[in-house]
Amino acid sequence: MTATPQAAPDGDGHPDRATEVFLAHRNLLFTVAYEMLGSAADAEDVLQETWLRWVGVDLDAVREQRAYLVRITTRQALGRLRAVGRRRESYVGSWLPEPLLTAPDVAEDVELADSVSMAVMLVLETLTPTERAVFVLREVFDVGYDEIAEAVEKTPAAVRQIAHRARAHVAERRPRGGASPAETRDVLSAFRRATETGDLQGLLDVLAPDVVLLGDGGGIKQAVPKPVVGADKVARLIAAGLRKVPGASLHPAQVNGYPALVLRLGGELDTVLAVRVADGVVTGLYAVRNPEKLAHMARETTLRR
Repeated sequence: MTATPQAAPDGDGHPDRATEVFLAHRNLLFTVAYEMLGSAADAEDVLQETWLRWVGVDLDAVREQRAYLVRITTRQALGRLRAVGRRRESYVGSWLPEPLLTAPDVAEDVELADSVSMAVMLVLETLTPTERAVFVLREVFDVGYDEIAEAVEKTPAAVRQIAHRARAHVAERRPRGGASPAETRDVLSAFRRATETGDLQGLLDVLAPDVVLLGDGGGIKQAVPKPVVGADKVARLIAAGLRKVPGASLHPAQVNGYPALVLRLGGELDTVLAVRVADGVVTGLYAVRNPEKLAHMARETTLRR
């Protein structure tokens, strides 16, 4: 597959107009696609499809270039979301969003960081494709109802109803509470110390009584096949798991806008461990081991609204 452009030159050695406009909005378009799909690989494919359609457009006839590009991206992402939804039904074990190594500035945009957090992305998975598109465009990117209507090919009145329904659905399922990046970092530090020293009580102290651990190995790497619930079960599973893998080391990272940990074995990335923190304890653990989902941990991804 051909990559999306980085700086395709014109005859004078300068990027042509279509390329300049596309690159100016590329990070925004990737963020839209990623929030709709939960997969960086699929989002990159959507950007490629968007680019191929964009280069065939008469730019002089486009009044709002940003809106036009978002519309193309949304339609392509919707088509892909419907297709991958069928694949995810047969996914081995729990399906988790593809983790992104994000730049520190993502955490500074609280709403953006929350919208790409593992916990919220999993809630978005429970929406229908159209509900997800409408929710993401309206609640995260503040796109007007008329523009959304064009993107999802519905009437503005229908979009308002869908937005209302999606907001209620997300509000009902969104995890309560939450923590700042600084608080999350402190709790993660205590979690890491307890894990590395084999301090079972220390682990129990930083886990909520009803903490949930989800693991995604994609049928390629071993992972918990279903959610593990409860501090005692989760703490013992983590402690026992690390004892079995000598040479494992935990390192801090910024993942999907929040502090997280990465587990390395022999220097190689093995697992990304994202967390949800509330009231000073870990309420959710999201362990991604599927190697097909770890490619975007090699370099920072820039997200934009």
